[in-house]
Amino acid sequence: MKPCFMVARILAFAATLTLLAACSVGPRYARPSVATPPAYKEIGEWKLAQPKDTTERGRWWEIFGDARLNALAVQIDVSSQEVRIAEAKYRQARALLQAARAGEFPVVRASASATRGESSQGSGNSTRAGGPANLYGIGLDAGWEADLWGRVRSAVESSAAGEQASAADLAAVRLSVQAELASNYFQLRVLDAQRLLLDESVAAFGKSLELTRNRYAAGVVGKVDVAQAETQLKSTQAQALDIGVQRAQIEHAIAVLIGRPPAELALDPVPLEVALPVVPAGLPSELLERRPDIAAAERRMAAANAQIGVAMAAYFPALTLSASAGFQSSSFAQWLSLPNRFWSLGPALAQSVFDAGLRGALTDQAAAVYDANVAAYRQTVLGGFREVEDNLAALNILALEAAVQAEAVQAARQSTELTLNQYKAGTVSYLNVVAAQTAQLANERTAAAILGRRLTATVALVKALGGGWSAGELPAAGQTRR
Repeated sequence: MKPCFMVARILAFAATLTLLAACSVGPRYARPSVATPPAYKEIGEWKLAQPKDTTERGRWWEIFGDARLNALAVQIDVSSQEVRIAEAKYRQARALLQAARAGEFPVVRASASATRGESSQGSGNSTRAGGPANLYGIGLDAGWEADLWGRVRSAVESSAAGEQASAADLAAVRLSVQAELASNYFQLRVLDAQRLLLDESVAAFGKSLELTRNRYAAGVVGKVDVAQAETQLKSTQAQALDIGVQRAQIEHAIAVLIGRPPAELALDPVPLEVALPVVPAGLPSELLERRPDIAAAERRMAAANAQIGVAMAAYFPALTLSASAGFQSSSFAQWLSLPNRFWSLGPALAQSVFDAGLRGALTDQAAAVYDANVAAYRQTVLGGFREVEDNLAALNILALEAAVQAEAVQAARQSTELTLNQYKAGTVSYLNVVAAQTAQLANERTAAAILGRRLTATVALVKALGGGWSAGELPAAGQTRR
């Protein structure tokens, strides 16, 4: 049979195999259903998503209207080490996908050799038996495994889903760091507000101490009033200093989040003047597409499903087409001459006859991994619903608490003013003044803390809703099973 004729037949056979390769074993993937409520339980008076909503989808933190927070948040993509770790893992997943796709193509190897050796008398070499000889060779070898049962396609599908899961992980890490930064920033501003209250109280208590000392010098009050005024002043000064410890730690945490040494970041105290935005909560069904961690869990489920196909393909024979050609000669001068050429072309079929249950065990393992990923996906969805409900409830309740606390602050201020006037008139002791001023300070600090909790709960709600992210931002799945 002429070589060209055999090559044509082999190519025709390969084309037939390519058509047969449209078949594949393993289950087709379908996203498992999850129980999705029609609405959030804790939605209350909260706002549902409306078509007119124009919330910034990427830079969601800009809804708070704080220029310094905006400047800090944009540094996360530039220098956050946590984001860089996730980005490197995404590039690893992308490289694994490329490696899996390489299995769809033939492997071609080139070789060249020049050897000198001597064979024994009993080797059967009639030309130079027993004497040294040179042997020169050059050739090309090609091999391609026909993907009859979809093993390679399933591996590509699994790797593609893994790449998408890694991309969603990157988005989840970025969102998590952004949310942590915003929460820390607002905690810092609450501490600044409380420090300002304490500093104002220290100034007021200093004046009260001076007044009390003057009244003691005039014989109007006793020494105990002076001691109480001094105690109140020094205690408040100590509280103001103590805030510095927590503030420094939070400032250091912010520096690390944006990838900078703590020594290189200093945030000057500023008044807490942040607008409290209302975030559209949307519908629970939308959460499946808006949270990157849910998308990552779903893609890992798809990858695990494809691995079942990889495992099941091992039950079927593997067909490999191989070809080689080149030149081989014992004379360097005639190395590349036509009479010294060689070639071979043909298929090879291989099938495991006995493996002591290895293929069955690997298939069962792949199915168990898929089941575990299904459960993890559903648990992630449930966790997402819980986070949204938690923060909706927190914001609804904290709004009511803030209104009541504002009334408490107003009453405490009025009580302090009346008590101080009574003390100046000599109708009450300074102990009453201390109690009233302490209550006012405590209520004002509580009001600032509630505002901080409302801000951090808003940040947490934005994170729970996906921060404006969408599953449509995932990279294309590439070649997947049809």
